[in-house]
Amino acid sequence: MKERIKTWVLALLVAGSLVESYYLIYRLPGSDSAVMSENLYVKTDNMGPEEKVENLLYPDRMIIHMGGDKHTLFYPDSTFYDLILGRLKGRGFESFQRRPVQDFDWDKIRKENPGIELSFGAGIPVTLLQRVMQLSPDSLFEGESIDRIWIYNVKNDSKAHAVFFSTRGDIVYEAAKADLTVQDVQQHVDFGTNWMPYTAVNGDYYVPEQKLPLVEAELPSGMYTIEQMQSNLFFDAGSTRYIPEKDGSKIYTDSKRSLQVDQEQNWMSYSDPAALPAGDSTPAKDALEAVDFVNQHGGWNGTYRLASTEEDKQERKVSFQQYYGSYPILSKPQLQYGVINLELQQGTVSSYERSLMYTEEDKAVKTLVELPGGEELKVKLARISSSSPVKDLIPAYIPVEQRETLRLVPVWRVTLEDGSVLTLN
Repeated sequence: MKERIKTWVLALLVAGSLVESYYLIYRLPGSDSAVMSENLYVKTDNMGPEEKVENLLYPDRMIIHMGGDKHTLFYPDSTFYDLILGRLKGRGFESFQRRPVQDFDWDKIRKENPGIELSFGAGIPVTLLQRVMQLSPDSLFEGESIDRIWIYNVKNDSKAHAVFFSTRGDIVYEAAKADLTVQDVQQHVDFGTNWMPYTAVNGDYYVPEQKLPLVEAELPSGMYTIEQMQSNLFFDAGSTRYIPEKDGSKIYTDSKRSLQVDQEQNWMSYSDPAALPAGDSTPAKDALEAVDFVNQHGGWNGTYRLASTEEDKQERKVSFQQYYGSYPILSKPQLQYGVINLELQQGTVSSYERSLMYTEEDKAVKTLVELPGGEELKVKLARISSSSPVKDLIPAYIPVEQRETLRLVPVWRVTLEDGSVLTLN
């Protein structure tokens, strides 16, 4: 009997010890933060999936020259664009010869020679372009950035010509060896025979000879929370403090990094001025670092394209342009949306900006509309050109925020020689 009592007493003592230990660990003053910190480090739902840099590298348009001054354009995510680009990615280009751009009569080539012109906007470093095309560059060509590739046939010439344009503007690189036949180029050009005809204007931009059909879309939208962004950007979100600004924006900081949120624009700006420079920096490496940073701090809430890798003093600015279908979504002063911007110092991200808005593309309500073309569009562009010459013209979307939706309205994006951008709808 005594042994049984001892056993019960011992069991009670052990149970009491366990209860006391629980309260010592979880209920003493100051212990809440230690217990909660484990949850604070749990990564919240991302804004989107991770992405490979290869999927962010593609031309913003494809110009098909058919000879006889006849042209048409293909845009991303369209049948012939995808078909031609897929074939070109599988062909090899090597033995690059450096030549002045003035060695070629581009106006004559544009009008007379069947060919394919790929436009990369502000340009892509060759070392990145190698990830999506089979290039064998020498050390000189490898250090360049390319904003255009022009592949064309010459009458009575048995080989296809492939020319890569440096973003510097005065130099091109011609591939002496291109894994393309004259017949290959002609087959690609023939895809444009029955497509929308375009007129070349001063060799700078192309105007469709008819109205251009586009889809206007209304997409359900929502907002990512500040808590989600804090969790994605700070090592310990529980250590951040809140600082209200006079302009209504909010700043969250852990004394080293800061997250500023403009709730009117639904826009966030993250900065890490104390980030330790890695030391080694090139346009390609910085672009790769920018992609990795977005992958780890939010992900990609839609389709994006690498738009630019510009150097400004000691910083590299990398921008990614969001697309809906075939065309870019333009950010505007009233609503910043459609871009992700990063700044890097010596290979390390010091600034990160993006919208907090997301949309559900699979639930979009679509309406077919038409942008002006032909003489109607030419007259409008002529009026605009009276102040500054037009240098570029491309279809795009303007985002319009509504109650619980985001409407994407088709427009013509007009870029002037002075760098300003206008829209026509």
